[in-house]
Parts: sequence; C-alpha cells; structure tokens
Amino acid sequence: MDSSTLSRRDFLRLLTIGGCAFAVRPGKLLAGKSSDQANPNAAKFRYKYRTMSVKHLPELQDDIDQLKKTGKLSDNPTFQSYVANRKFVVPADFSDAKFIILVAIFTPLMLVNFHYRGKKHEIMVSPQYSGGDYTMDEIKETVQREIILKPGFRMEIARNTFYKRLSVRSGLTTYGRNNITYDDEFGSFLALYGFYTDFEFQEDNWREVAMMESCKTCRICRSRCPNQCITDENFVINAGRCVTLYNEISGEFPDWMNPDAHNALMGCMKCQRECPHNAAVMKLAGRLEDVTEEETERILSGKVDEALLKTLARKLSNFGPTQAQESVPVLTRNLSVLLR
Repeated sequence: MDSSTLSRRDFLRLLTIGGCAFAVRPGKLLAGKSSDQANPNAAKFRYKYRTMSVKHLPELQDDIDQLKKTGKLSDNPTFQSYVANRKFVVPADFSDAKFIILVAIFTPLMLVNFHYRGKKHEIMVSPQYSGGDYTMDEIKETVQREIILKPGFRMEIARNTFYKRLSVRSGLTTYGRNNITYDDEFGSFLALYGFYTDFEFQEDNWREVAMMESCKTCRICRSRCPNQCITDENFVINAGRCVTLYNEISGEFPDWMNPDAHNALMGCMKCQRECPHNAAVMKLAGRLEDVTEEETERILSGKVDEALLKTLARKLSNFGPTQAQESVPVLTRNLSVLLR
C-alpha cells in the first residue's frame, strides 16, 4: 500500500467497524486552503480532533468484548472478517506510544449525473466514498503541524482498531440510533482517521458511550432503513442486513434485498438523508463532473479499460471502484441497479 494514502478497502473497514465503533483540548475546527488562501500551509480540509491516553485501551477493548459476548455484533461472515482481528492495543512496534489522536474530516455528499439512453440520472456518492483532494501524508503533516505543534515526535496510523468507538468515547462524535457517528457541525458527513503518537498531551478526556439525546425520541432513520437494520433497543445495528455491507464488495446482492433499497453509487443514504442532524450539511452537497452516455454504456457492459478508469477516477474524485480493474464489476453492478 502506498504510504501516502489509506486504501479504500482499509478505509471502509475502519469506518464500518465498531458495529456496535481521546485528553483533549476542545474540538478544533480549521478551515481548509479554500478559505485561507493567504496561508499556503493551511490544511486542505475542515477538521476537528480529540486526543486520548492509551491507558484507556483496555477499557475500550472491554466494550467490544462485551458486545461480542452478548451477541450484539452481526455474525455475517463479511462483517466478521472486518472485525475479527481488530483490537484496542498499542502496536507492538510502537510500545512507547502515549496518546491516540483522532481526526474527523468533513466529507460532503457528492452528486453526479450519469447520462443514459437520452436521460440524465442524478446519483449520490455517499460521504467518505469520494476521495478528497488530500493524501494521508497531508493529513499527517497537518496533525504534526497544527495539533502536536512540536517537531521530532513519532506518529503512526492507528490500524486494526475501531474508530467509531474511539471517537464516541473521546467526545469527538456521538452515536446516532443508526450506529453512525455525528458531529454537531459536520453531521454524519465525516471521515475518521487515527494516529498513535509518543507526544504526551496535557488533558485526557474520557466519557461514557453516548447516543444523541434527540435520537431517544426519534425514529426517522429506523423508518427509512430498507432492510430493518436499526432497532429501538440500542444503537448497535444488524450490520449483516445493511446495504453498505453488500454494495462495497463483489458478488450478487442477496435475494432478500429489495431493489428499491439501492440509492447511492456506494454506501447508503436512506438513514442519513432525512436525519434532522444532517439538514444543514445536506445543503452543502457538491457536484462531480457528468459521466457521458458512452462512458455509462461502457461501465454497464463491463468494458472499462485503463484509460476509462483514469477518466472515471478524475470525474468521480477517486471513487473506490475506479481505482483498479478488478473493482469494475462492483461499479458495473451498483450502477446497473440504480439505472434499472
């Protein structure tokens, strides 16, 4: 894997895990380069962050072990392959790590027009699935420069862990009933990244697992979920029935899944689109370059060569299945059910 980026598959696994999922200074919101042209070193993205002492990792692991013990995590084989080897533990090759830095980057909903059979079809690309104009190295540089503030400290990506649970325990985000994490300003339109560091922060915030207070009396997401993944009992969903789990991997969709469940090129917006906490960020949707009639036909036929992949990666802002030839069947299948 290129050290400057996190692979889309790794990112999706980190994002969806925790089915279930640092102290810190108050959350910091920084505007990206677009709003700070005078500062060439400004971050290219809007973010907030929290930091947490690694001493809390055993308690975080207890959280997940308890969920497993009580059977609250889906036994779906694909989901289990995501979570099986993920733990809250300091990496063996970074035993002197002291804190974890968790970063939430605002990632808006994107819209794209696919031209097909003389019509224009507007399709959603869910937040997190359309790559931003930044690399992992740029995220790390921003963390080093604007959060750690001092040079000479080591920082490594926190892999094989549960980002959602980390972010909720730190107070960076709060669970929604749909098991997606929310920020007051970003809503659920955010991407989470974590880093171990040997820098020692002064504060160590820590809180109990929390669901947004308004979710306790709201059932909008549950009523909109096409596969009845969301329950009244808690914010641990049945991940084995979630559209997202199936449309990011290859193969046929299950027979039990209603074709009307599909609503985005990847991921699912059913429970997020009408969530009151996303009302403001829904208005900030971006637009990607149109995909032509010829390009759409070639995608649907599966006849996507390297030149077209390159074009689609640019137009769709590095959308996951435009990165490699072996991912074309996923793109073909997902688009075909949306244009049926």
